[in-house]
Amino acid sequence: MIQNRRSRGVQATAAGVESLEARRVNEDWTRQALANRVGVALDTLERLIKRERVDRDSVRRIVAALNLQPTDIIDPDEWHRTHIRRTDQQEDLFVVLPVTLSDSPIGPERPVGQVPLESAFYVERPPIEAQCCQEIVHPGALIRIKAPKQMGKTSLTARILEQAREQGCRTTHLSLQSAPSKVLSNIDQLMQWFCRCVSEGLHLPNQLDQHWDDIYDGNYNSTVYFKDYLLAASSPLVIGLDEVDRVFEHPEIATDFFALLRAWYEKARYGDRDSDTWKKLRLIVIHSTEVYIPMNLNQSPFNVGLSIELPEITLEQVQDLTQRYQLDWTLSQIEELMRLVGGHPYLLRVAMYAVAHQTIAFEQVLEQAATELGVYSDHLRHLLEHLERYPELASAFSDVVMATTPVSLRSTLAFKLNSLGLATIVGNQVTPRCELYQQYFCERL
Repeated sequence: MIQNRRSRGVQATAAGVESLEARRVNEDWTRQALANRVGVALDTLERLIKRERVDRDSVRRIVAALNLQPTDIIDPDEWHRTHIRRTDQQEDLFVVLPVTLSDSPIGPERPVGQVPLESAFYVERPPIEAQCCQEIVHPGALIRIKAPKQMGKTSLTARILEQAREQGCRTTHLSLQSAPSKVLSNIDQLMQWFCRCVSEGLHLPNQLDQHWDDIYDGNYNSTVYFKDYLLAASSPLVIGLDEVDRVFEHPEIATDFFALLRAWYEKARYGDRDSDTWKKLRLIVIHSTEVYIPMNLNQSPFNVGLSIELPEITLEQVQDLTQRYQLDWTLSQIEELMRLVGGHPYLLRVAMYAVAHQTIAFEQVLEQAATELGVYSDHLRHLLEHLERYPELASAFSDVVMATTPVSLRSTLAFKLNSLGLATIVGNQVTPRCELYQQYFCERL
């Protein structure tokens, strides 16, 4: 007879710790701040970083806050393994079991990071999901997903990748936010890092030594690495490439990197002997802002493929979401919350989660929203800290929130405010994204 026993926890890989720490540093969080944000003990976070075993729920919380997947830092085979013990023998066994809803936290998950695949709280935005899932199975497909931060890009990407796996594709998700700063100053280092990460994501040995020739540049070498190694298998390869905005900040490498993505896309369309190989590569390029760096249109991946721009969710979708949270809100209450935060899915879920867990009443959510006592305090403080690191951006947003009419800004400033989710752009005019941001930042900038 076999009986379940409490899992001994899971252990991060060395590459996983590197990705976690790079993302944490990029977010400018101390370890204590990250632990506080996700509701785990600092000791738990530090044990994870030391590659000691940590419980699954803590891992889920930590990676969600950093927009990572559990399998970005834990070996997938280990993540999906359940520890059990025979009662008739003193012998530990490990059995690989499918992921089921029972493996997920009970009740609504904390509204941080990606909405898990098994979650009942993901809001579809028809026909976007269907369009993307149909497109990704096409040979040589490229999908571009654009929306401000915390609007659901990574959650949508996870579902596209899941559909691709169901169609027999190999998949991996890679965020440029996890790239160490040193690799973003040199295209050769960036492409080596990129190839290594894709290899690890596919659980393939790193073979850079066999395919990299220092005579050639990073773009040429990585093209050979993909063609002769990563695309050598018969099954298609789908890469979700997240947070590519980070490359915009490094124009010395951005042109070469994005030109390479475009070149790979075009290789599937040449009709030569290599085209069938490149048809196996499908890309999902995810970004938060308009492309504000000069680019040759013929070398840009941002004007080809399927373009998706995620909208805010609608009143009807918000009503449906309240029912999933088992909240008995009136239409008037829903409209009142939406006047404060609009159709921003993350901000709406924060309020619903808090009320559903009875930590605060609906009326208090509204009254305290723009204060340090409110449910949005951590979120707002993080945005304020980001603006304070960039005085020119802070000054520009101060002009926006203090104005009674839309404001004209330099395009790069407008795009950056939009990518943070702080502002909306209509034509050449900028306004605060929602009343919550106007109230909070009017008093602090």
